[in-house]
Amino acid sequence: MGVKKKVVKFGGSNLKTEEDISRLIQVVTLYRHPIVIVVSALYGVTDLLVKTIRRIKTEEYAIAHLKRNLKDTHQRVIDLYIKDTEQRETVLNKMNKRVEELEKYLRGIHCLGEIPDFVEDRVLSYGERLSSLVLVSILNYNRIPCRECLPETLGLFTNGEYHSATVDFSVSQEKVRQSLSGETICVVPGFYGISPDSKVTLFGRGGSDYTAAAIARCINAGSVDLWKDVPGFMSADPKIVENPLVIHHLAYNEAAELSYFGARILHPRTFEPVTDKKIPIRLFNFNDFSENLEPVTVIRDKVVIKDDIIKSVTFSNDFGILQLHGAGVGIKPGIMAKVTSTLNDERINIKSIITSQTSINILLARHDLEKSLQIVKGIGVSAVDSIVTIDDISVVAVVGEGILEKPGIAARVFGAVASHNINIRMISAGASRVATYFIIDKKERAMAVKSIHKEFFK
Repeated sequence: MGVKKKVVKFGGSNLKTEEDISRLIQVVTLYRHPIVIVVSALYGVTDLLVKTIRRIKTEEYAIAHLKRNLKDTHQRVIDLYIKDTEQRETVLNKMNKRVEELEKYLRGIHCLGEIPDFVEDRVLSYGERLSSLVLVSILNYNRIPCRECLPETLGLFTNGEYHSATVDFSVSQEKVRQSLSGETICVVPGFYGISPDSKVTLFGRGGSDYTAAAIARCINAGSVDLWKDVPGFMSADPKIVENPLVIHHLAYNEAAELSYFGARILHPRTFEPVTDKKIPIRLFNFNDFSENLEPVTVIRDKVVIKDDIIKSVTFSNDFGILQLHGAGVGIKPGIMAKVTSTLNDERINIKSIITSQTSINILLARHDLEKSLQIVKGIGVSAVDSIVTIDDISVVAVVGEGILEKPGIAARVFGAVASHNINIRMISAGASRVATYFIIDKKERAMAVKSIHKEFFK
């Protein structure tokens, strides 16, 4: 049996400066066996597409402005790394053709005055489509033979959900495996797959990590190697805590909870495709690596329990609370089902629910709060006296295997917070066997993280 291929993902943060492509080429040459490369859009391109697509509904001139920016951004990279005039012109022609394809959808948006879901997902996929084209051309020019493999060609099929799709492995696995066989390096644009009716469906922002994991599952890869511009997972955010520790080993569920609760290193769904296949996820620091490709953090099925249990303290400001008040809302049958099913029908993701006799607290993404408030008000839920939103909060989470089994951990966490007179609004323990989280005022977030970190990492 031969050596298993590795899936290697480079993100937009790896493609910020002129020197980054040179560093990427160096990294690729360090792999001694064929790899599958998954690439994100060049740094800032997806943000540009997101920002401009709204303007195009009413401002036709924004189309030309976007085209010019996209061409200039990618041409600068092409001009820098492909010196042969003929080859450079060939690549530029291919790039221009892709931008012209994009223009058709942009003009459709302007004519309609609205953005259908399938058009929005298609438009936002062009950042990755352009970066994969450019990277393949540069690698081939540097005598690293490779080919571009678009998800529609690979057969990377999804469940058809726009903006937050999931790969359908029962349909995709065999076709992707066959498409990526052989010894030539394949470069795949991340972030999107194809619906059953051949529409582009995105995996959500940061979804190229998920693309890499999904492909790894399909080909039973040896590992998923994710190159980041940070030194792996850490015991806390270095912007808040001075000299936090690098975490070298994490179990899948620990890393998943850290990602969910604010550690923005990985897309939270990256772990779904690889967990049952036990494919390790390896994190590398793009700005500091050695020739032996030693990962900074390895995430796998092996559980490593730390003496003090807690491996990291993380936080998120992206949560808000939809709060339903009433004398018996917590026990009256049907209220929860009616509210949650209605929000689900409107494609609003519920993060968590904490209830009491007189209050139902629904944790949502902050940007969904106002819409959710209007939806729930509109359905006329009986026994609910008032509905309010709370958005000035932070969710702080402590993560580590054994957190529910070892006595005294929760007392130490909340004692550290209480020592600084920080009021905890709500607590949830037991929903995850590796994480406990609580909600506080956003202004007290930094002190809470510092105090907990000091307690467990003295």
